[in-house]
Amino acid sequence: MTSENISSTEKESIINGLNEDLAREYKAIIHYVVFSSTLKGAEYGNIAEQLEKHASDELNHALKVAKQIDYLGGTPTMRGEEAKSSEDPKEMLEIDLRAEQETIKNYRERIRKAEQAGEYALSEILRAIIAQEQDHEIDLKDALGLR
Repeated sequence: MTSENISSTEKESIINGLNEDLAREYKAIIHYVVFSSTLKGAEYGNIAEQLEKHASDELNHALKVAKQIDYLGGTPTMRGEEAKSSEDPKEMLEIDLRAEQETIKNYRERIRKAEQAGEYALSEILRAIIAQEQDHEIDLKDALGLR
């Protein structure tokens, strides 16, 4: 089954979900860029460097998701979810951790819908993104002393 063979309702649902994912990726880029630059304290030096890499990963995710939206005949959103701010280093990391966990949950749902629609290439792309998102979650948990 190709994107031409799925129902327009199914396709629209997947595109809408992917646009929500794309908006979250934009927010993640903003968080990681700002937090990696403003995270203060010797105990956060290593995680600040990791957050810079996370920002790059999130941009890569956004590009992949946007390409899939276009492939399905949709228009990638230009709006991101509202980014949250904090002056507290621990809260910055907690904001990022909650966002990663939400993103992973949503991508799992998107994979389920993609496979139901026969869009296996999309599900494989999303699986690779989830693997990186889980690595980000691990980094954040480590930095917060939660593992």
